[in-house]
Amino acid sequence: PTTTVGKSTNIFWQECMVKKQDREAMLRQKGCVVWITGLSASGKSTLACALDHALLSRGKLSYVLDGDNLRHGLNNNLGFSAEDRAENIRRVGEVAKLFADAGLICIASFISPYRKDRDSCRQLLPAGDFIEVYLKVPLSVCEKRDPKGLYKLARAGKIKGFTGIDDPYEEPHNCEIVMEIDDGAVPTPSEMADTVISFLEQEGYLPAKQNSNNGSGVHTNIDCEG
Repeated sequence: PTTTVGKSTNIFWQECMVKKQDREAMLRQKGCVVWITGLSASGKSTLACALDHALLSRGKLSYVLDGDNLRHGLNNNLGFSAEDRAENIRRVGEVAKLFADAGLICIASFISPYRKDRDSCRQLLPAGDFIEVYLKVPLSVCEKRDPKGLYKLARAGKIKGFTGIDDPYEEPHNCEIVMEIDDGAVPTPSEMADTVISFLEQEGYLPAKQNSNNGSGVHTNIDCEG
């Protein structure tokens, strides 16, 4: 039968003999998407890279999709309007789904400020395979860090539509992990990565490892409330 998807017509889904389960069995892990969301300078990229390194040290295969990096190529034709941001996240969600289908642990690090866009990405994957990690860091702390000087530019009116300043960030309602970090004792990147790894072990995406650390100094919730 003819299939129409979006603007494409007469297309068919090509099935292959090798399935996701076959790749997972070879890799000894379950493919999934770890979606890290939060304000600019909340530590998303730092956590993503630390988690990627921690997984590699365990002999597990992962890949980081970073917001800035993808705008160098795949999404370099998009700006920062609400429409372009939605399309940015839609594309990322589709790419992340492919990585998960390949059996990898895909680590997506994006502000992704709109709840609807994040939820749409969640719906692309089987139940449980989208693990939303919210870095709940106060705006004042993020603004104090400001490693790229973006908050300063936004406050000066030189950047329009900047999340947290003149564009909203919509907190998750039902994320799997929330890490509340204030200006006090800040956990190390490896401690934060261990928190995520413990969750992946608990949910069966990774084989359990003895003496795993649950990331001291990080407050972790299941089903967080925005």
